Amino acid sequence: MTTSPSTPAEAPQSSGRSDYEQGVVPAEERKGWLPIAGIWIAIGIDLSGTIMGVQLGAGLPFGEALAATIIGSILLGVLAMACTYVGAATGFTSSVIARTVFGRAGGRVISIAMAISSLGWFGVQTGFFADNARIAVDELLHVDVPVQVFTVIGGALMVLTALWGYRSIERLSSWAVPLLIALLGLAVVLAFVQFGSGQLFAEVTPQFTFGGAVSLVMGIFVFGVVISPDIARWARTPKHAMAAGFIGFFIGNSLIVIVALVLSRVMGAQDLMRMFFMLGLGVIAVVVLTLAQWTTNTNNLYSAALNLSTIFTRMSRRTLTVIGGIVAIAAALFGIYDAFIPFISVMGTFIAPYGGVYLAEFFARRSSRLRAGSAAVPAVDPWAFVSWAIGGLVGVCTTQPGNGLGLGLFSLTTIPALDAILAAFVAHALIGLVRRDRGTAATDDAGDAEARTAETTGITEATAPDLHAAAEIAKGIDR
Repeated sequence: MTTSPSTPAEAPQSSGRSDYEQGVVPAEERKGWLPIAGIWIAIGIDLSGTIMGVQLGAGLPFGEALAATIIGSILLGVLAMACTYVGAATGFTSSVIARTVFGRAGGRVISIAMAISSLGWFGVQTGFFADNARIAVDELLHVDVPVQVFTVIGGALMVLTALWGYRSIERLSSWAVPLLIALLGLAVVLAFVQFGSGQLFAEVTPQFTFGGAVSLVMGIFVFGVVISPDIARWARTPKHAMAAGFIGFFIGNSLIVIVALVLSRVMGAQDLMRMFFMLGLGVIAVVVLTLAQWTTNTNNLYSAALNLSTIFTRMSRRTLTVIGGIVAIAAALFGIYDAFIPFISVMGTFIAPYGGVYLAEFFARRSSRLRAGSAAVPAVDPWAFVSWAIGGLVGVCTTQPGNGLGLGLFSLTTIPALDAILAAFVAHALIGLVRRDRGTAATDDAGDAEARTAETTGITEATAPDLHAAAEIAKGIDR
């Protein structure tokens, strides 16, 4: 049986160790928008973004690649505003949101999918880290160390920091973000000084459609947006969460991609670590990019453990963190990072629609279980799965062949990840309208009134989410 979200009297107040996995973060421990935005900026500045920037630079004219990066990041920021609002307003983790929307048993299916995706990202990012660490050691010491050594060592260190949850992520981010921004800015300036700009606008053979490029840019971080309630629930108010979400995801997603795009075109190289050594910034780059990757992977493993904690309720989050880390390191050793582009394409197709479903549940359904604490939570809500499946199917049909599981049958926005989210949102909103009848109208109106009251007292004034509603929802989940 799962535990209920903590009320103010029940929540641990001073342990400094609880991350309130099944509860609501107390008001006195909540943060303003800036440190939370810093977390998402630090998470977004990682080595996978450099791979995307290099690939865009080689596969699109510079102007189109830059526009695709900016548009994709703006769309991510707007989507993040909605997802972080839900997280801050309810106080729930993404896994508790899944249980509330998809049902007690149904939510476990979603949690498993999100945990696998988070662990997959951990494996991908650990592989990127190990490959770049190997390059750095070769450049500095002229010693060829097997990449597997760095995979195990780097992965193990990242697991250790993930044990401390949100607090370690915040501390790492506060150090990493200023250093990262300074390093990236310096690298761009030195590249133009040393290499000029002659190759920046050179002709290339297009390898992506513009919409496909935007979708890939979104795909790098769309999973982070969908699970953003894990961090957003620590925001002081929903408005703080929305501001942090837009700024954090826009800057975090776009900055490293644009820098890698510019450097690869100007310098004619494809490996960011070697580019920094070419610019005379090798040692500094090793330290700072290690910090960036560390922050990103700590969050990946943290989210995986939060999702696993709703399935394996008898095990602590820290135990699940260690087990998940071992599994993800093993995946990295088997080369999961070699499937980087198909991996983010599949995530954009099947994980993104989950965000569309819970956004529709919160914003479009008058009797939403996320907003009305008196609603009972069923074992399974099949209609939520229907909406999710519709979103996933649309994502498959609008993704071009060769990118994951794409069929390329038709196009909506030209951005498959966004198509999947919108389709799931519309489907769940329409299903909610069809399911309503006179017998439920009174319940809907009562739920709507309760939700408006919660918004007035808990969201507009927003010192904390509606803890009573959260407790009632948890009782329904436990039943």
